[in-house]
Amino acid sequence: MNLPSKSSVPIERSVPDRIRIAPRLRSAGFAAIPVLLFLVLARATFAEDVDWLSTGEIHWKASPPLIGPASGGDDPDVALKDPTVVFHDGRWHLFATHRRVSGKVDMQYLSFTDWAEAGSAPRHTLDLHDQYHCAPQVFYFRPHQKWYLVYQLADENRDLRFGPCFSTTTDLGDPSSWTRPQPMIESLPEGGTKTKWIDFWVICDERKAHLLYTSDDGHFWRRGTKLEDFPFGWSKPELLLQDTREALFEASCTYKLKGRDQYLTIIEALGSKHRYFKAWIADAIEGPWRPLASSRGKPFAAADRVFPPAEWTTSVSHGELIRSSNDETLEIAPSDLRFVFQGVDEAGYTAPKYGSIPWQIGILEMNPEVR
Repeated sequence: MNLPSKSSVPIERSVPDRIRIAPRLRSAGFAAIPVLLFLVLARATFAEDVDWLSTGEIHWKASPPLIGPASGGDDPDVALKDPTVVFHDGRWHLFATHRRVSGKVDMQYLSFTDWAEAGSAPRHTLDLHDQYHCAPQVFYFRPHQKWYLVYQLADENRDLRFGPCFSTTTDLGDPSSWTRPQPMIESLPEGGTKTKWIDFWVICDERKAHLLYTSDDGHFWRRGTKLEDFPFGWSKPELLLQDTREALFEASCTYKLKGRDQYLTIIEALGSKHRYFKAWIADAIEGPWRPLASSRGKPFAAADRVFPPAEWTTSVSHGELIRSSNDETLEIAPSDLRFVFQGVDEAGYTAPKYGSIPWQIGILEMNPEVR
């Protein structure tokens, strides 16, 4: 099918040349942080250096924590996590999961012009459902001229626990405008209740929409549908990658590499007292997927590959790369990788249960000064 021209939709084709940080950062629940700790985030202007696509070697620099769990109120947050972000109409629009002391899990929306102000930006809980819904992905689907929010929903009233759902809007900046959740798939995956599915991700090529997800057990899955049938009509699941639970866990993201007929997938892995990301590359979303930075010794992104060291986190966990476009093709510029992620220090990660880990959000950026 023919897509509308890219110039006819209200989305930016690039993000700002610099992620600006004000003299001091203020984040709810955290002390002010001097800008000197964050000068390393100022974007360097460097040539099209994409050696990492052949070597798998990437070096990062890190921000301090930019957004943390909100404090105060009758049910304060424990964590802010699973960020997805786009830059549109001169503002950053960030959606994330926030987990509260009571155990309630919802999605939250923040909008800001400067990352230094992100922690103090107004927070809007997306009350799309009265049960557990989390792990959002946001993008603009040009054929429908709508913004889509894809997420997982634990609806106890339907036999579809943690199934993929979506909401839409034509006004990204209005958190009250999102439609009520609709399931993308009406049945459990093959294997029934014994087969998990988690952290759903949509990306489109010229012919199809692809729904990608993991199952917390070393399996990475894909389903497809025709563009004209999206967001329904999905095929049966196809296994793309398989490994141990520790080596291939969750939080997969897949992108089109700008200027190249190649795709990049990153997937979170479990380490000892920390999490990190691995990467694979392919010529088509269906695969085959080739290892690029897929071991603990050569990861895509890990806290011990950050220089100078990021003292606030020992994990690089669920997040996404900042895109060079906001549409369904999910393009990223390989010479300018920036990764918005959730992090926590070792003491926080060893909390009694996962739901009490105090995740915060920061940014990794390529560091061309480290070779």
